[in-house]
Amino acid sequence: MGFFDDHGLSYRKKKALESDREYDLLGMEQAAKEAKIPEIENKKILERSVKYGLEAAPSIGDRTISTFTREPRPAYAGIPTFLRAPFLEDVRKVGEYDVAFMGVPFDIGTTYRAGARFGPEAIRRISKLYTSYSYEKGVDLVESLNMCDVGDVFTIANIEKSFDQIFKAVSHVFAQGTLPVMLGGDHAIGYPCLKAIADNVDGKVGIIHMDRHLDLQEKDMDERMHTTPWFHATNIPNAPPENLVQVGIGGWQVPREAVQNVRKFNTTAISIMDIERLGIEKVAEIALEKAWKGAKAVYLSVDIDSFDAGFVPGTGWPEPGGFTPREGLKFLDLIAREGICGLEVVEVSPPYDISDKTALLATRIIADVLASMVDAGKLGKKFS
Repeated sequence: MGFFDDHGLSYRKKKALESDREYDLLGMEQAAKEAKIPEIENKKILERSVKYGLEAAPSIGDRTISTFTREPRPAYAGIPTFLRAPFLEDVRKVGEYDVAFMGVPFDIGTTYRAGARFGPEAIRRISKLYTSYSYEKGVDLVESLNMCDVGDVFTIANIEKSFDQIFKAVSHVFAQGTLPVMLGGDHAIGYPCLKAIADNVDGKVGIIHMDRHLDLQEKDMDERMHTTPWFHATNIPNAPPENLVQVGIGGWQVPREAVQNVRKFNTTAISIMDIERLGIEKVAEIALEKAWKGAKAVYLSVDIDSFDAGFVPGTGWPEPGGFTPREGLKFLDLIAREGICGLEVVEVSPPYDISDKTALLATRIIADVLASMVDAGKLGKKFS
């Protein structure tokens, strides 16, 4: 008997004596879930690619391949839109879609390392690496959602004028009944984005804000900057400070003025130490309770620097000690399952990124949030 024949022999003999057993493995449940998802829309994409991109050369055996690519293959080719969603040139038709991705290339609200104006471009480019199917969620976004990319907001080299442009863009999309997803851009955009949604909601809007920083100052360097969005957003009558929850706060970059405003406005600040002490599930429960109290909708704002600086080098104010990706994604899953009215992912700064990993995490955040909403029956079609 050779070594490999004998290796693990006692274990195999023991298992042979046991009856067949079903393991409680999520991985197997997730694999089984895939069988329930149709491939209708994905097949349409391949057919459309061959129709508009010409049939492949005769030597190509796979006849779903086209001459000019009009589909997600190969990942290194194609004009980048977010997750390869179709580009919607006529934004007047955005109401025909469940979700609209928009870039907000704005970083003149930055107080230290600029570069977030290039965030939307980087996020879109690396998102080509993803398919539309999530193994963990058991969701194929292309099959469940009608998505489009409306391109970028035309931001101006003036903070307040850019706020006006962003407000109009988000308001237009949301008023058509489409979920707006904003690819930032620095965090100053949080104010006009939230204002646009609040203006179109008949009731209170709660805010769940993931960040290492409070961003609750009135002004910074005499302007409304990326350190000030939630001071001004919570001055909107139907977005009261009592419904603002900020998660992941901590470190050495939290101005005392902002801390004083937590007490003054009665907002809720949850630190990383709270997450360690209470756990992700309990923190998500608290955040949902506070944000949804008396509210008709909840807005989700994710600053990429809420994650530990070791995972997100490409951001303007990196701070060690934040969420790990697994922790942050778990928290986002729990929040998204209750439904959100809008999502922004901000402060991706490609000039400081390494191997696109900050932009990739931003992509993962957006894709996961959408998939969690689908899986929870809050958006699009769910297959069961």
